[in-house]
Amino acid sequence: MRPTFQGSIVAMVTPFRNGAVDEAKIRELVQWHVTSGTDAIVPCGTTGESPTLSHAEHKRVVEIVVDAARGRIPVIAGTGSNSTAEAIDLTSHAKTAGARAALVVNPYYNRPTQEGLYRHFRAVAEAVDIPILVYNIQSRTAVNVETDTLQRLAKDCPNIVGVKEASGSLDQMTQVILACGPDFSVVSGDDNLTLPLMSVGGRGVISVIANIVPRETAEMTHAALSGDWKLARELHLRLFPLCRAVFIETNPIPVKEAMAMMGMIEPEFRLPLCRMGDANRERLRAILTQHGLLKG
Repeated sequence: MRPTFQGSIVAMVTPFRNGAVDEAKIRELVQWHVTSGTDAIVPCGTTGESPTLSHAEHKRVVEIVVDAARGRIPVIAGTGSNSTAEAIDLTSHAKTAGARAALVVNPYYNRPTQEGLYRHFRAVAEAVDIPILVYNIQSRTAVNVETDTLQRLAKDCPNIVGVKEASGSLDQMTQVILACGPDFSVVSGDDNLTLPLMSVGGRGVISVIANIVPRETAEMTHAALSGDWKLARELHLRLFPLCRAVFIETNPIPVKEAMAMMGMIEPEFRLPLCRMGDANRERLRAILTQHGLLKG
């Protein structure tokens, strides 16, 4: 049996202060997620602005998150790259640092064939004996990991244990669940599709909104996992405006702006990401206020 990753898994932001990684704030955020019921933490993913972290910073962030978590909840380190050798290096480091698993994104920009994708993920899985989740996000990478490719990987690589599905297609997600079997964890990469995916057998979400509402996100996924669909639906509908709000500009701009409004982090980004436009900031503020996250 493969290890199962499920529930609310936060795609954690990387806080910056004066241009540097804010290590103390990372520790605060990890502690908050542990006490708020988050099931696992993903550092250095898309939401963590991994493209602008140096390799040294990337590795340091993983080390800090693992140390701060202290084994209380799993750390699933983002370790993908469009270079297979770099992905192997980052994944190897994640294992050495004590991460429980790795999240490996589709190779971006170079647009490999399905055979190339298969060989890439298999090479990482064979090089590093750690559970691996494929991160399938065509909108960011220009390639889609087709269901047949995932099925091959699930069959040939025992430590490829699941997929973060951010294709936006519930049809494709359902095909993956049918093709890869019940012990292959299919989790949503889109907060607004978490409950629809879980209704057909998905196991949870790697979530952006869990950065601001971790307890509610966990409650919604746990309700679905336990079969309390009435509660899960109520929570999904309550969270839905936030799900949309955190994507009114490129992720992670809105969620970091929201966290800054809530006094959690500094509103800092690394170029080419930048502060949200004034009109969208006011839209976001209104939704946060409506949800009770800001004072009116």
